[in-house]
Amino acid sequence: MKQVSTIFLKIAVILIGMPVLALCIFVVPEIANFAAELYPDMTYLKYLVLIDLYASAIPFYFALYQAFKLLSYIDKNKAFSELSVRALRTIKNCAITISSLYVVGMPLFYLMAEMDDAPGIIVIGLVVIFASMVIAVFAAVLQRLLQEAIDIKSENDLIV
Repeated sequence: MKQVSTIFLKIAVILIGMPVLALCIFVVPEIANFAAELYPDMTYLKYLVLIDLYASAIPFYFALYQAFKLLSYIDKNKAFSELSVRALRTIKNCAITISSLYVVGMPLFYLMAEMDDAPGIIVIGLVVIFASMVIAVFAAVLQRLLQEAIDIKSENDLIV
């Protein structure tokens, strides 16, 4: 039963990565071109938008890879190990990085929303920031709980 659920979760991790890849390939260049069209005198905005959005994709995929590794540790009965704690720490750091990149990019989104009169762009950026911070806090809590469980397990191993 455990193998089936981890296989399901591994497939879910892969399926989460596919739409983001499609967004990076098809939508991000269009958003950057849109920003350049809104401000024709500031063509560098296109590159700033591209850098911000593609830079946030890197920690996203790294966090997905760490989640995949964490599921592999569960398959190998190494869920309560320092490897799992390290993977959760990395996921937390990636979520903080994504949130930070979007905070830095919010002025770009504000400029686009101001010129296009579409406040939804700002709301989308805020949702990404908030979701990333929730994931970071959740990963930090899981990391702390797992570390405490490992400490209790190691104390019990010393007693026996």
